[in-house]
Amino acid sequence: MDNNAIGRIGMAAEIAAYADRHGPVTIGLAGAGQMGTDIVVEVALMAGVRIGAVSEVRPQAAIDAARLAGHAAADIARAETADAIDRSIESGKLAVTDNFHALCSAGRIDVVIDATGNPNVGTLVALEAMRNGKHVVMLNVEADITVGRFLKEEARRAGVVYTGAAGDEPAATLELIGFAQSLGFEIVAAGKGKNNPLKFDAMPEAYEAEARTRNMNARMLVEFVDGSKTMVEMVAIANATGLVPDVPGMHGPAATREELARVLATKQDGGILSRAGVVDYTIGKGVAPGVFCIVKPRHDRVSERMNDLKVGAGPCYALFRPYHLTSLETPLSAVRAVMHKRPDMQPLDRPVAECTALAKRDLSPGQKLGRIGERDYRGFAMRWDEARGAGALPLGLAEAARVVKPIKLGEALTYENCVPEDEFVVTKTRRRLDQSDARFLRSAEDGAAASRR
Repeated sequence: MDNNAIGRIGMAAEIAAYADRHGPVTIGLAGAGQMGTDIVVEVALMAGVRIGAVSEVRPQAAIDAARLAGHAAADIARAETADAIDRSIESGKLAVTDNFHALCSAGRIDVVIDATGNPNVGTLVALEAMRNGKHVVMLNVEADITVGRFLKEEARRAGVVYTGAAGDEPAATLELIGFAQSLGFEIVAAGKGKNNPLKFDAMPEAYEAEARTRNMNARMLVEFVDGSKTMVEMVAIANATGLVPDVPGMHGPAATREELARVLATKQDGGILSRAGVVDYTIGKGVAPGVFCIVKPRHDRVSERMNDLKVGAGPCYALFRPYHLTSLETPLSAVRAVMHKRPDMQPLDRPVAECTALAKRDLSPGQKLGRIGERDYRGFAMRWDEARGAGALPLGLAEAARVVKPIKLGEALTYENCVPEDEFVVTKTRRRLDQSDARFLRSAEDGAAASRR
């Protein structure tokens, strides 16, 4: 059947109506790695949406992504200034640049997606985009968990939208949480099935061959395998909802899809949790690549209907989405930001959880740390207050940090044994957030003390 003969409904109809009135939603994309390439290809298949320009330090990677998406060589233009990008877009071409400042200031760009995966670069891109009145979609979860609250506030000041990306596990999980809340369920736990085998001490050199077969680089693959990405994503969910890790590092049980609601329940209900309202993940079969939300009805009649509908046996039930489409869904966040000025996911005003870092090997004074997914450290999720009390270094500040005291395998990276790279804007931004949090805590403590007098 000809798909063009099928009437557009829902979001597709909204995009078509918007494009008829205003022209296509025009996306500026920062980063043409695995995720960025996916976005370029996906947008080429969507009606009413286009990639106007791609910023990439390796311009050939952006050109290759555009060619893979079906753009003819003649329709891809190198452009180093905002005016050149605008002229390319006006002539129907896709602009490629190595200058993200030009991308963010181009007048024909409506919204910028950061797909760089680097906390510092993502922060720079977001701030530059907002300074130029662009909405920002942060596919870079590592940046969001480090300084997302600051970026949200900067977006508010600029009158634009700052949002996490649809399709990644955090936003997909939030869809289930919001659905459950709208129906009045108690939220017991929420999270994801881990997609890759879990190996905390994974090193890139052992994953070169597998990475090549999956069109990834080994560092990115190891960020998934060693659990860092899972920790990052669960912290993002926590900071967007108020759910917390039940224990440092979370439980990560081997609960299958059928067992989820029994295992990730409170001890009172026969599970492993000390409390309701937590984030966690499972390595059990049948859950990945899906996300879940464990709920508990507040009325016996609702439990009766859940049982009758074969959702589970109770007292808790697993709402389950069996897929997430990562970067393939991300353009929808860009579209919603432009059309409806609505974010799909934002951090709360106050932190709830922190993704810290544990050493993957012995580290020596004077050593400069590598990137997430390399050989030096892995992510570790904690409650924010516990991480702050321990002086833990946020994962997003670990790259290029300098070791100043010996750190043993498995020990935490802290502000006492590591010094983050002070020239990075993400470091400076996070310092401002931490100072603001300290003032808030002092004020709260003073208020509590005054009320006791």
